[in-house]
Amino acid sequence: MALDSKRDRLLLLLAGIFITSAITAELISSKVFLVHLKFGEFDLGTYGAVVGILPWPVVFLTTDIVNEFYGRKILRRLSIITCIMIAYSFVLVYAAMQFPTILPSPTEAEYNAVFGQSLWIIIGSITAFLVSQLIDSFVFWQVRERTGGRFVWLRSTGSTVVSQLIDTFIVLYIGFVIPGKLPEGTDFWTTGLANYVIKLLIAIGLTPLIYFFHYAVKGYLGNESQQMVKNSAEESLHHKVEE
Repeated sequence: MALDSKRDRLLLLLAGIFITSAITAELISSKVFLVHLKFGEFDLGTYGAVVGILPWPVVFLTTDIVNEFYGRKILRRLSIITCIMIAYSFVLVYAAMQFPTILPSPTEAEYNAVFGQSLWIIIGSITAFLVSQLIDSFVFWQVRERTGGRFVWLRSTGSTVVSQLIDTFIVLYIGFVIPGKLPEGTDFWTTGLANYVIKLLIAIGLTPLIYFFHYAVKGYLGNESQQMVKNSAEESLHHKVEE
């Protein structure tokens, strides 16, 4: 199929960015760094956070654009495909770990320590991603319908705030609590809240970019963008009636 229309070419680009960002987030999540959370006089302390949260701003933005212009059905399919690609990437990484190295560095142990995430982390990551994306889409359209298409920042940031709360604790519980790497107590809640707060701050900081990319997409698609947004809204309403 030739990608003759601008909407098809844009969707292909968004899908590529979306999938790449999600897979990269999973692959780099084995590194943990310290974050000191302080708001004015309120010092919340220092907590560990995974670097895998860094690509998520891009996922937030592409999720919003796909939701707005292509609808929840396309986003759902893209999310499922992304989960399959994440699993596929881990299969390739696991296969690569089976080949012995002939170089002194990195050693087998070093290579496996970086890329050899446990099965529970993989399961947790995929489950959290799929659930959070479905919740994100649901909240996005609930807010959009109630605001009559106004307040772009509210539906975009609001859906991210809710979905990432679920995502953060699902991946921590399945990936770290169940296999016994993190106690189901204070450590679990403080680590989860710290990672969530970071994601929340990033989501709020992205608000200007949300408007910029909406403007850019409308400029690229022209008058067709209005019809696409209308079709997405009608599809969401039809989906709601069926439920």
